[in-house]
Amino acid sequence: MTHPFLDLPPLTAAHFAAIERRVAALLATEQDVVITQGEALLPLEGCIRGGARPGSTALNVVTGPYGQTFGDWLRDCGAHVVDLTVPFHTAVTAAQVAEALAAHPEIDFVSLVHAEAATGNTNPVAEIGEVVRAHGALFMLDAVASVGAEPLLPDAWGVDLCVIGAQKAMGGPAGVSAVSVSERAWERMAANPAAPRRSYLSLLDWKERWIDGGRAALPHAPAQLEMLGLEACVARIEEEGLETVTARHASAAAATRAGAQALGGGLEPYVHDSRDAAPVATTLRVPAGTDAAALVAHARAADPALPLVAGGGALSKEMIRVNHYGPDATRGTVLSSLAAVGAALADAGLRVDIEAAHRAVSETWPSR
Repeated sequence: MTHPFLDLPPLTAAHFAAIERRVAALLATEQDVVITQGEALLPLEGCIRGGARPGSTALNVVTGPYGQTFGDWLRDCGAHVVDLTVPFHTAVTAAQVAEALAAHPEIDFVSLVHAEAATGNTNPVAEIGEVVRAHGALFMLDAVASVGAEPLLPDAWGVDLCVIGAQKAMGGPAGVSAVSVSERAWERMAANPAAPRRSYLSLLDWKERWIDGGRAALPHAPAQLEMLGLEACVARIEEEGLETVTARHASAAAATRAGAQALGGGLEPYVHDSRDAAPVATTLRVPAGTDAAALVAHARAADPALPLVAGGGALSKEMIRVNHYGPDATRGTVLSSLAAVGAALADAGLRVDIEAAHRAVSETWPSR
């Protein structure tokens, strides 16, 4: 019995390289692109362990949980870490980054998350990139949640290491990711004796055994399903048009925010300013005395496919997240999600206006 996901022929080096070129085009980058076969934490850790040196100083911008993770990795590498932490309901500014760099001129590595899906904020990378470039530090960006949901231009913004993943706005599998690497980043890793070598975390291995070899022979057997999934994601974006895809995500975010505010029931946007809100997901603060996790469970009881989750960790009791990304960045999904949340709030004894929410979504994102 044949099956489309079984008995796949091996992926050739030429096919692998062709997918890399399509990812590079998606990012509008002339830098080397390496596809890493694993969830995006793999290249993110590889970038930090390759770019941060013992005794160096790194600026780690913390606007959500992933920034906290990066700080832990940087310290484990022996770097002195300056954490620039801002409240999770807002975004960091280029002025704050400039101030931190001026206070610590020895900083030579900057790590930043573009969009924090977990907290629903997004950071102004273009402006921050100018500041980091003027300082001369290496700039690493986690763009896993932003790729496909909002503009992402690593070359134009001076990003040296830009990591993406397929599982959010690209609408693909979680088991494949990619990183664009500047020449400066390659030089930094090559000069770092502590950078991973002969390791699954090693980007240098990919450069030496894959890129420098003319991409003629893969270092190991490729994961066909994940690679084909990534290729299909890129093809779908190419067909729809990247600007159309990002506009769809922006519309989903604006409509969700407007609908949630019209819904009532004490529901409020978690990210205070709409300009700081990520287009990949909208986070909502539930009214005091209400348990967000219980509300989500109630809302999803009738439709478990709704892209609703409670906040992680300490935010599980106060935050609801609407993950309107990838195939869920649609007007219908936004309407269904808000209706389910409204019904759950009403069952909890709170006054809501689902019709008002519907009108707000329709006005913000008219149907065609």
